[in-house]
Amino acid sequence: MDRNELIYKTIQLALENVTQGEGGPFAAMVVKDGKIISTGVNQVTSTLDPTAHAEVVAIRAACRVLNNFELTGCEIYCSCEPCPMCMGAIYWSRPAHVYFAATAGAAADAGFDDSFIKTQVCLPFSQQELLIEQLVHADASAPFEAWKAKPDKVIY
Repeated sequence: MDRNELIYKTIQLALENVTQGEGGPFAAMVVKDGKIISTGVNQVTSTLDPTAHAEVVAIRAACRVLNNFELTGCEIYCSCEPCPMCMGAIYWSRPAHVYFAATAGAAADAGFDDSFIKTQVCLPFSQQELLIEQLVHADASAPFEAWKAKPDKVIY
């Protein structure tokens, strides 16, 4: 399957999700060596999980299929430009390439505007609208010290 067929399939999954009423109009697929490894659709409202975006659902499923926490050598196809949360998940999963169809502007026009979040996460905590502050504690670094000393850690 070529990229156009794969992005078309992703768009069709998003359309099906709208019809079935399981969540928002978003879908994603993870592909490796031309084979679809997993698919995901937005399940935010059906699972009452604000992190159940299509990309996150597809990444989680692909990692289970591949038995790995990285998607090295994979491509991710998204029906729409990924939001900041999904971009974070995508970067952590380390795919080779990401393709998307609709723009964030098209999503915003349909009521899914993430521009506020994109702007906020780039600001220092002191300037963000959400109250975010560090609670200084003497043991705050203890988990990191334990991690650094752990001889059998799996580095990611």
